[in-house]
Amino acid sequence: MNKMLTYECYKTRLEKGLSFLEFNYNLMQSYDFLHLFQNNNVVMELGGDDQWSNILGGVDLVRRVESKEVYGMTFTLLTTKEGKKMGKTEKGALFLDPEKCAPYEFYQYFRNIGDDDVINCLKLLTFLDIEKIEEMERTMSGSQLNTAKEILAFELTKMVHGEEEAQKAQDAARAVFGGTGKSEDMPSTALTAADFTDGKIGILDLLVKTGLAPSKSEARRLVQQGGISADEVKITDPAAQMQFSGEMILKKGKKVFHRVYLA
Repeated sequence: MNKMLTYECYKTRLEKGLSFLEFNYNLMQSYDFLHLFQNNNVVMELGGDDQWSNILGGVDLVRRVESKEVYGMTFTLLTTKEGKKMGKTEKGALFLDPEKCAPYEFYQYFRNIGDDDVINCLKLLTFLDIEKIEEMERTMSGSQLNTAKEILAFELTKMVHGEEEAQKAQDAARAVFGGTGKSEDMPSTALTAADFTDGKIGILDLLVKTGLAPSKSEARRLVQQGGISADEVKITDPAAQMQFSGEMILKKGKKVFHRVYLA
């Protein structure tokens, strides 16, 4: 406890109020390092530089319990231009597991990253030659940065999901934004006859079923604010009943597309 309270990050938060989770975070991460060492022979823990004190806690615990030396290494924290952390503690978690985040959605996350952040992400997250990235930094601006975003999204999707999935995601994104609007590789939801009443399904139910909205209340808000379109037709009535054959492309905002089809 005394050691933990010497770290500036804990001293600062203690003045404002530490939650139970924050209070135990250092202890649990330290034990996690010990467990990984004992069961998987893990001798180095990597993390953002905001995790330095937590990693040191694990190094110290392994030394005390096992009398062994383990190591920690931190790297520059990935932040937006405004200095906000890009991670699960901020809005919009991103997962490597394709069951939690499909390759297309993973690709789109980085394809839609802010103009001010794309070069920094290329430098920190990809293995592209630094000379190539610096050339893009010098010569690209405005809409030209879309090319840099495509490169970033493709390289990271290839790294995590393989080149085939990266190519599928890129082709799907280009199909959608290029105007064809339909692709087997975009996020999709299959509906069956059981989902319809008299051949129709309410727009709110449809948004929840596809995951475009977490609840009907959120779906209603999206519709009322003009944020939903179906096959390029804006939906403004929360009571709208949707009817289609084959498939329909739903659009949330300007950049989120979802394919609905009949199984």
